[in-house]
Amino acid sequence: MTTAEAQLASAVLMIRPVRFESNPLTAASNLFQGKTQKSPEEQQQAALREFDRLAAVLGDAGIHVIVVDDTAEPHTPDSIFPNNWVSFHADGRVVLYPMEATNRRTERRLDVVENIDTRFGYQISEIVDLSHHEQAGHFLEGTGSMVLDRANRVIYACLSSRTHLDPLGDFAQRMNYDVVAFDAVDRDGVPIYHTNVLMNVGEELAVICDAAIEREDQRAAVLQRLRDSGHDVLSLSYDQLDAFAGNMLELRSVDGERLVVLSQQAFDSLSHEQVQRLRANGRIVTAAIETIEASAGGSVRCMLAEIHLLKRTASDL
Repeated sequence: MTTAEAQLASAVLMIRPVRFESNPLTAASNLFQGKTQKSPEEQQQAALREFDRLAAVLGDAGIHVIVVDDTAEPHTPDSIFPNNWVSFHADGRVVLYPMEATNRRTERRLDVVENIDTRFGYQISEIVDLSHHEQAGHFLEGTGSMVLDRANRVIYACLSSRTHLDPLGDFAQRMNYDVVAFDAVDRDGVPIYHTNVLMNVGEELAVICDAAIEREDQRAAVLQRLRDSGHDVLSLSYDQLDAFAGNMLELRSVDGERLVVLSQQAFDSLSHEQVQRLRANGRIVTAAIETIEASAGGSVRCMLAEIHLLKRTASDL
């Protein structure tokens, strides 16, 4: 039986960068990245400032932020995006994912998972390791590849070189989810590499660049499933997609307040009406992370691995 799970987490894991830079091994599938003239050293310095600011803003907003430093070796230029290699679930399971780029596979760190349990007191019952799918050339990059409606047990996934049906079906079967798979492309017809750059599913509001779903039947199916699960839908334009407005995330503060977290660039791309709808849904929390977005092609949501695990109690000790 699947443990009931809230849609919003109050704790997140963040990996503090040590050798951040635009990753040449991911450039072919991620056209959002590589838009900087900064040297690797300059990218790291700027990303570190942006990372620390985002972590502080989240902490001030009432989110429990667990920060773990990356290691200098092996070189993992994208380690700032832990949501691609790990996810944490209310039933105590932790899932590890198959990654397309070889230099991203070493981001998977069991010491980080163990510290979530032993140091920070979260209950882990099982590690579900899907990384063996890499041997067949099949990938599923965590909650980048999948946007999870945890409360309703639905996965939204746009298929790409980083998101394949075999590991997607494996995850869905093990974790008791239904799958809504579709194809999505940018304005030039290039497949979008991760689902979480084009949509987010919150408690009551779903934000999506539905124009990116080319096939009308798939677009209608996605929108209908969102509405059938009780979500209001806020549509984004391609310009807003390019500004990472789809890469937002809802969280819940320790005081119970619903938060909508997104980058400053993403926020600035929204219309007045869209901002009002977001504010009616929750308190907006922003941070400027332009270097991270331009260099690595990911934004705020990618930097946050939500922790849905339950905390240990005195009786567990």
